[in-house]
Order: sequence, then structure tokens, then C-alpha cells
Amino acid sequence: MKRLNDHVDELFKEVPESEQKEAIKEEVIENLEEKVHDLMAQGKEEEDAINKAIVEFGDISDLRAELGVKPTNKKKSFKKENLWYSVWGAALIIALFLFTNFYYSPDTIWFVYPTFAILWWPLTMYFSYVRSK
Repeated sequence: MKRLNDHVDELFKEVPESEQKEAIKEEVIENLEEKVHDLMAQGKEEEDAINKAIVEFGDISDLRAELGVKPTNKKKSFKKENLWYSVWGAALIIALFLFTNFYYSPDTIWFVYPTFAILWWPLTMYFSYVRSK
């Protein structure tokens, strides 16, 4: 059953190669094949039996711990990207206010006031970035 083999290979892809890994993979495949045959004996179609066996098997987090593989934290932090986005965004908005100020009312300097409010955005992102390190 190629689909079971492919599924087990995908589950164990992050586990380093070893004899123990191969032995556990073979045992898992045998258990899944037995489950599929039992389900087919109960009247399930082969495809349904394979799907049900895979779903009921679940993940291999316990087996990974037994094999010495540390869990990977796949959550990526975007703190640095948020900081740069806020710096460039604030710079563009301030440039817009600066242009508007000097183009439409060059006698009155007013762009400074909204600049202070806009600078809070990158400042907040900077402190969030520093705190996360």
C-alpha cells in the first residue's frame, strides 16, 4: 500500500536516519496495514479504510521524542518586518505631509505636529522588536 508508505515517510522526514527509525517505520506501516485489512474485513472500501487508518493513527510526536528529535517551533515572528514596514510607512506619510505643507501653505509650518503622532507607530514597533529579543 504505497499511500501508507508515503504517509509514514512524510511523518518521519525530519527524523535523522538510524536503524531505530527504520524499525519503528516498519512497525508503524505493519500496524497501519493491519488496521486497513481489519476495516476492509468489516466492509469498508480500500480507500476509505486507508483514510480512516491514517486519521486514527494521528501524529508521531511521542515517537519523535523517543527518537530524540526536538519539536520544531514553526511559528515565525514578523517583528523585524513589522518594524521596517512601520519605518517606511511613517517616512512616506511624513513626506506626504511635508510636501502638502510646503506646496499649499509654505508660509505656515504645520507638518511637524502630525509628524509627532505618526512617529509613535515605528517607535512602538521598535520597542516590541527589542522586547522580543
